Amino acid sequence: MTLGAPGPMMIRGVGGDRPITRQQIRPGTMRRILPYAKPYRWRLVLLLAAGSLEAASIAANPLLLKFLIDDGILKENTRLVVVVASVVAALALLDAFLGIAQRMLSARFGEQIIYDLRTRVFAHVQRQPIAFFTRAQTGSLVSRLNTDVIEAQQAMSQLLTVLVSSALSLVLVIVTMFYLSWVVTIVVLALVPCFMLPARVVGRRLQRYAREGMQLNAEMSTMMNERFNVAGAILVKLYGEPETESRQFEDRAARVRDINVRTAVYGRVFFVAMTMVASLATAAVYGIGGVLVIHDDFQLGTLAAFAVLLNRLYGPINQLSNIQLNVLTALVSFDRVFEVLDLRPLVAERPGAIALPSASSAAPEIEFDEVSFRYPTADEVSLASLESIALPSAERTGSTAMVLDRISFRAPAGKLTALVGHSGAGKSTITHLVSRLYDPIAGTVWIDGHDLRDLTLKSLRDTVGVVTQDAHMFHDTIGRNLAYAKPDATDEEIVRACQGAQIWNLISALPHGLDTVVGDRGYRLSGGEKQRLALARLLLKAPSIVVLDEATAHLDSESEAAVQRALKSALAGRTSLVIAHRLSTIREADQILVIDAGGVREQGSHEDLLAAGGLYAELYFTQFAGQATDSVDDRVGA
Repeated sequence: MTLGAPGPMMIRGVGGDRPITRQQIRPGTMRRILPYAKPYRWRLVLLLAAGSLEAASIAANPLLLKFLIDDGILKENTRLVVVVASVVAALALLDAFLGIAQRMLSARFGEQIIYDLRTRVFAHVQRQPIAFFTRAQTGSLVSRLNTDVIEAQQAMSQLLTVLVSSALSLVLVIVTMFYLSWVVTIVVLALVPCFMLPARVVGRRLQRYAREGMQLNAEMSTMMNERFNVAGAILVKLYGEPETESRQFEDRAARVRDINVRTAVYGRVFFVAMTMVASLATAAVYGIGGVLVIHDDFQLGTLAAFAVLLNRLYGPINQLSNIQLNVLTALVSFDRVFEVLDLRPLVAERPGAIALPSASSAAPEIEFDEVSFRYPTADEVSLASLESIALPSAERTGSTAMVLDRISFRAPAGKLTALVGHSGAGKSTITHLVSRLYDPIAGTVWIDGHDLRDLTLKSLRDTVGVVTQDAHMFHDTIGRNLAYAKPDATDEEIVRACQGAQIWNLISALPHGLDTVVGDRGYRLSGGEKQRLALARLLLKAPSIVVLDEATAHLDSESEAAVQRALKSALAGRTSLVIAHRLSTIREADQILVIDAGGVREQGSHEDLLAAGGLYAELYFTQFAGQATDSVDDRVGA
């Protein structure tokens, strides 16, 4: 199949990837929720206490009705009637207070658990390697923290509100019914299994629909995220077909609609079944109880109390059955969230990691010692459910090719080292390892004599500054985008950094200056302006190691000239590792590494490598020689 051609891979997802939607809840999911509740156990104790009082009130009312009829109305005892009515009124007020208290306690309890879970997932996702973000679709990932967590929150809040009072009410009501008549109670309880069977059958089906619905909603969210950001919107307008886009969205929306319809129908079937069973039980109580009253084996008040207790019995059973469905939905949501939490970050800080000593007096040296690396497989860094186009199992677990193979070199302290080579040779991978976006699978990357894996991530971030080919900007002001590298930076520091990056004249001429909003991903700025802002951000951070991953690629001549002037300031006195595609950068390098097939093929100065007539000379004449005519400074030997 050719790239971009429609085919089976284009529709692989929820509809075609049945194992994702039919996936069962993993054992131990409920047990994993409990530790999140432990810090708030006293709120749970208060909730249990409020639920116990409410359950006692529910069971007491039918008994009061019995006394009202048998000992008050039938015996014409006015005083008892007034007393019982007053107690019923007091219990009504107590019920109202307890209902509000339970709702408040359950809401705070449930919301706090969801808060803890959501913040933990956010922090955990941030620790994932870049390969995770290149595979996982943003919409699907955001759905885990929004849709799934909200579903869990709603189910959790209802669960906590209803479970305590319903379970206790059920126990107290059954005890009261046995107190009034064990014969009628046994008849009534014989119908209880008729409640359980529909709940079990419907629950399994709704659980699968819940997971499938969440996955489909994640797909819709992904599509909207990709089409509604600036880059996606431009691509759609330039190459897309609005009718095709609409049909694809309509297809996803239709599948969500169909799932919701099925869920509603099964929920109604469950409700009708419960109502029918409750009606049959009521008819049995009226028939048996009525006959017993006629034969003076039952008092009228007792029959009336039983009728009320019957509603109080099947009400909690019905609620508990619904809770079973809510629990299954919540478990699906929690299971999907825990699925993300179970992804082990490939780059993690070791216990006892040390901070890289400050290199204020001299920039540190970088050394690669027999370093080998391959990019991780899909199953090592991602989840099939986070990828709308999920690879077959064999492709997700299969090994990938080695990108770097026992590569060794040194980047001298305070010097500029240029990396050149064909596309795919491993240049960007080297820069990724220096900034520890990945760890090598063999060998060691050293900075100033320290293994990167023994250093704290914060000290490494403070030491290494990176400017990529595509300088990303948040949808915020220029000032806040710059201060992201140094949150405590003063206005004077920001201005100096902008001056060093050759961008201050432009910023100062803007009506709002540093308060100018750059737009989504900085699209209100030109490519050269974004690159210079990225360099200003680097200068503000003031790292001792600078990594430039083709930072001047795809710029026009004027923008490149401005960025090159900014680079002189950015690289001065720092250890620099630069992927070069401009001759000016290469000629200014203290050493050039020619990367080929994951190793260092050649190493030396521009003149020495050119004279050697090897791979560098070939690259020079095919990629760089044409640039020599653009500027006198770029001429060989100038």
